[in-house]
Amino acid sequence: MTSPMNQPAPRDRGRRFRLLTATGAGLLLVPLAAACGSDGAGGSGPIKIGVPAPLSGDSASAGQDILAAAKVAAAEINRAGGVDGREIEIVQADDQCSAQQGAQAAQKLLNSGVVAVAGGYCSGAAVPAIPIYGRRNVPFVMDASTNPSLTDTGKGKVFRTCGRDDNQGVVAAKFMTGELRAKRIALLHDNTTYAKGLADATADSLKQVGGQVVYEDALQPGQSDYSPVLTKIASTRPDVLYFTGYFAEAGLLMKQRRQLGLKFTLMGGDATTDSTVLKTAGPAADGYIATTAPLAKDLPAAGKFVSAYKSANGADPGPFSVYEYDAVKVVAKAIDDAGSTKGPDITEALHKIANFPGITGPITFDEKGDRTDPLYITVRVRDGAFTAYKKLDKSGATWVDAKTS
Repeated sequence: MTSPMNQPAPRDRGRRFRLLTATGAGLLLVPLAAACGSDGAGGSGPIKIGVPAPLSGDSASAGQDILAAAKVAAAEINRAGGVDGREIEIVQADDQCSAQQGAQAAQKLLNSGVVAVAGGYCSGAAVPAIPIYGRRNVPFVMDASTNPSLTDTGKGKVFRTCGRDDNQGVVAAKFMTGELRAKRIALLHDNTTYAKGLADATADSLKQVGGQVVYEDALQPGQSDYSPVLTKIASTRPDVLYFTGYFAEAGLLMKQRRQLGLKFTLMGGDATTDSTVLKTAGPAADGYIATTAPLAKDLPAAGKFVSAYKSANGADPGPFSVYEYDAVKVVAKAIDDAGSTKGPDITEALHKIANFPGITGPITFDEKGDRTDPLYITVRVRDGAFTAYKKLDKSGATWVDAKTS
């Protein structure tokens, strides 16, 4: 903590910036007065925020999207005067969606002097990174890593702007047995931390709602032909196949399911909504359904972000872009509130944040660091694009059109 002499008075804490929201306008950090860096924020020079993501390999399109979204958020903050007069600098690290590289990426970010981390796509890469950040008391706000264990064991230093797989598993189970009226469900994963965790969470939820799991097994990621796997699944006569792995394999499953003439419904989890899947599957993607948090284009408050992202990158933002944008913004808010760039101070400020006006909705973290209001919907492919489909109403019992407000 900074010394009492250099601390802003309690009533001034967080007053250096005013958070403004407007429909379709996203968030802006607007300086209330010309700022010169205060001692409370830890000196001069840029404030470094780390962004670990898969920047190479099969999940690179998702990682590049996350990095681009972080840069959009940082650019907005810096145009508005930065945090206490200091610019935000995004420091990237390629975790390649693997445990080994995840650990190396974490160490690289710490060596570069980051004061907080906002990112993470694959839960398997986050698992070894979390204790590395934890030993240095650097808070980690995840935008896409959804395995429940990450915050359960994060010792209060790990947060999420996305949801958890046990939340998603409930939604998937209710949708398949309720809206689709499926009785026999096949679950397919790839043995990664994320995919296996989501499959297991869905299986547990299906038991609660009366669905029968007729198949649960893993495929080998990175293959070019999953026809034998699909044929084996078909022999169990499922009504629905729910694939909980990543988009590279999902596209092939869609394409090869159609080639085999299989009639069961194919669904996937939130790692299958990357636009790459549509290019891989082609027309076979039509009608595909996925459980996911709302996408950028379906969030009214994300209009300004979508425009800024497209202007900077010449493409539409991907599914987790808005959650990364909010992760960077909430970290900046915590640094400002803390009046400090020390990890423990930022962590304490993150825990105190309540109803932060993110473009994904109000953000409040519970004691573990999870959002108190996670939202999952279903999306469906129509005319070559993912479109909002169904969501549960406030009672949690009835499926309605997924129109966010």
